[in-house]
Amino acid sequence: MFVLNELPQQIDPALIELLERAEPATIGHFLHTGFVDPAISARWQVPRIAGTAVTVRCAANDSTIVHYALGQLRPGDILLIDRAGDTRHAAVGGGVAFAAKAAGCKAIIVDGVTTDISEIRDYQVPVWSRGLSAITTKVIFQQGQFCVPVSIGGVTVNPGDAILCDENGILVLPPVAAEITAAAERAIAMQAAEGPRLKEVAKGARLPDLNGTNAKLREIVGKQ
Repeated sequence: MFVLNELPQQIDPALIELLERAEPATIGHFLHTGFVDPAISARWQVPRIAGTAVTVRCAANDSTIVHYALGQLRPGDILLIDRAGDTRHAAVGGGVAFAAKAAGCKAIIVDGVTTDISEIRDYQVPVWSRGLSAITTKVIFQQGQFCVPVSIGGVTVNPGDAILCDENGILVLPPVAAEITAAAERAIAMQAAEGPRLKEVAKGARLPDLNGTNAKLREIVGKQ
């Protein structure tokens, strides 16, 4: 059975630009949900990327729906592929990655395995997956779902969600301007504050003195 839904509305490019200034690992200091299983990792030294989620679910050895998605992708989209538990057959290789990039897709995230890693690196396509495999899927027209809610590394991803990803991990945020702005601006401010603090450490200051750890521990111990 195939499900072919319409593409979601893309997130405002200004919000995407703002979000790309924030590091997922910085947001991870104050958010604890929306982070994809770290076993889904970057296949090469990728840049930090944000974009709009376009989702696909394809099972077993049939990647027909992935090829359909290649004809739908828009500049600014990030393709997320739910492999329905399959970790044997690679649904993304060099040709698929190249075609996605040519369509303007910013990144591909697969809850499963990929292949042709040397080609993917050569084409400079940012790809995240659970690993590599030499066994590939086929276009055999059995089943697939396009633009449906999917599961990626334990996180539900809806079409149109905001995706932020880099070498440290992948974050899924709802496409709500206020939430994206709040998370991004808080992280950017934290990143800006870190530089001066590290300069003090370089001059001989101790980090636990600067961040208040030592003072708080003395207070706790003093009350015991």
